Amino acid sequence: MKVKGFFKTYSLYLAWMVSIIATGGSLYLSEVLLYEPCKLCWIQRIFMYPQVILLGIASYKDDRKIISYVLPLSIIGGCVSIFHYLEQMVPAFSKIAPCSVGIPCNVDYLNWFGFITIPLLALIAFIMIICLMLAGRSDGEEEDIELNEEQTIIR
Repeated sequence: MKVKGFFKTYSLYLAWMVSIIATGGSLYLSEVLLYEPCKLCWIQRIFMYPQVILLGIASYKDDRKIISYVLPLSIIGGCVSIFHYLEQMVPAFSKIAPCSVGIPCNVDYLNWFGFITIPLLALIAFIMIICLMLAGRSDGEEEDIELNEEQTIIR
């Protein structure tokens, strides 16, 4: 089996596993290590946690229609992760939308090698899910996208 065929076949299952690991990791950090999540962490969780259920059901049923529902969740969650990461790494970003209640969003509990933080790990999970969802699209969806692009060029 080719690599592309493997990812196309198992994309829903692999994305589900990524969402389980990301959700489990965030729960471990907050409930076991007692790292209190900031406001932006909660927003990222809002976009990751439902994917465990959605992708689990879709994996069981092999329902590729879920891709159109999961992609927006991952894209928006990824954008929040990018902003959160920049807020931690670039001091000027913490002045854009400062956290006024609870834990400040620019605090990083975890900092491996000087750049790997919790928001970066969340971003990696969101990007992996996005890539797997794009790889797992059915052939009909790819043809529809190509036809729409051709029609736009012709007009």
